[in-house]
Order: sequence, then C-alpha cells, then structure tokens
Amino acid sequence: MKKILQELINGNLSMEEAEKMLKTMQISELEDFAKLDTARDVRTGFPEAIFAEGKDDSDLVKIIQGCAKRGRVLVTRLEEDRYFKIKDELKFLHGEGFKVEYNNKARILLLKDVEIEKQGKIGIITAGTSDIPVAEEARIVAEEAGCEVLTSYDVGVAGIHRLFSQIRRMLEEDVKAIIVVAGMEGALPSVVAGLVDVPVIGVPTSVGYGVGAGGFAALNAMLQSCAPGIAVVNIDNGFGAAVFAATMVKQTVK
Repeated sequence: MKKILQELINGNLSMEEAEKMLKTMQISELEDFAKLDTARDVRTGFPEAIFAEGKDDSDLVKIIQGCAKRGRVLVTRLEEDRYFKIKDELKFLHGEGFKVEYNNKARILLLKDVEIEKQGKIGIITAGTSDIPVAEEARIVAEEAGCEVLTSYDVGVAGIHRLFSQIRRMLEEDVKAIIVVAGMEGALPSVVAGLVDVPVIGVPTSVGYGVGAGGFAALNAMLQSCAPGIAVVNIDNGFGAAVFAATMVKQTVK
C-alpha cells in the first residue's frame, strides 16, 4: 500500500491506476482453489492464517508459497507427518530469508522473515498437561501477534495450591489478559477470574471422557461461570483465544 501511494505521489501512477491497484491488492487468487486475503492484517491487525486440515498437500504448498510472497506465514493444525511430507518443497524459502519453525505440540508451521517487536503481555495457564497442545497454539499465535507471553502449565483445580504463585507472578509481570485452557469439567477459568483484575479468556478443550467427552462439559461450564470477566471461545480454539487476547492487549499499549 505504501509503495502504491508513493508511486502516486511521485507521479508514476494516475489516480485511477492507484485506485485499481489498491482494490485488487486485497485479494490474490491461486488457480481455482484459493483466494488469499492479503489485506486482512491491515483491516484486523492479524494476517490471514492457513488452516491445514482438509487441504491437499499440493494445494497447501501452493498456498504457503503464495502467502510467503507477502511476508511471514502461519499454518495451523498441520500434523507432524504432513509437515515432513511437504518440508522439502519449502526449502527454497530459506534462500529468501525465511526461518522455518515447526511446533509439533501446537501443530503450527511458522515461516518468518523478520522478528516482531513485542508490546504488551499475555498470560497462558492450563489446567492439565493434556491441555498443553491447545495452549501452545495460543502461545505461538499470541507471540506472532506481537505480544510477550508468560506460561504456566498443569496448575488445575485438582491441586489448586499450585495456581496461586503462578497467578501472582503473572500479575506482578503486568499481564493485560490471561488465557485459561481447561478440559474435563472446565472449572479453572472461573477460579482465575475470581482472583484477577484483567480479562480472562476461557478455552475449553476436548480432553475428557464420559459426559466430558469432546469438551462440551467444559464449554458449558465456562459459559455458565458465575465469575464475571470471562470470554469463552470454541472448543480447542487456541488460535481464536490468542487473537482475541492480543487485540485487547494492543489497545492498552497504543
């Protein structure tokens, strides 16, 4: 956008040409299977992420290549075996200055060309060790959104004494929001919200069995919480929790 406007100022583009380029730069079509929303970060503050599930490997590689032309790339829900299948096809990005990182717990592939300056802090807490994959997805996304992240895992209500020192540490570090990830009965966000003066984002996970299978017991518990100050995202949606938290935090540091 800056380049187009500068060309307009320099007299290298007419007003009509600049207007057309600004309109068309927002969508980039890849054959007949994908349309990249290249201006999403300008509108929303966070670039389009690539959701790997349901895409053919060949299509996924083409989408990654298309997004890489405009900077960093974030691919979510990419299983480790699929990553190794496409890894060699992404080697050319090293030569273009990209650092390729894959986190198998979060199932996230990250290709970045520059480091992002961190502004504002977010805390992430999990009830159990089994909730860590969703929390790691949230951590990576929040960091890529430009926030510093403090984590504390496996501090759920089954041993509530583990929680309090971690809450104190995060508040002393001046976190502006806390993401709480919990499965089973999903009680931890309510406990945390009753102890802190910052927004809490509850993330129910599909960890559980019996009536808790699939994460619906945790979701309903969080939605029904008697502690005010909680927002709840969808089951296993670490990505959505991180973007929401980062959006709030950035409003406090402007």
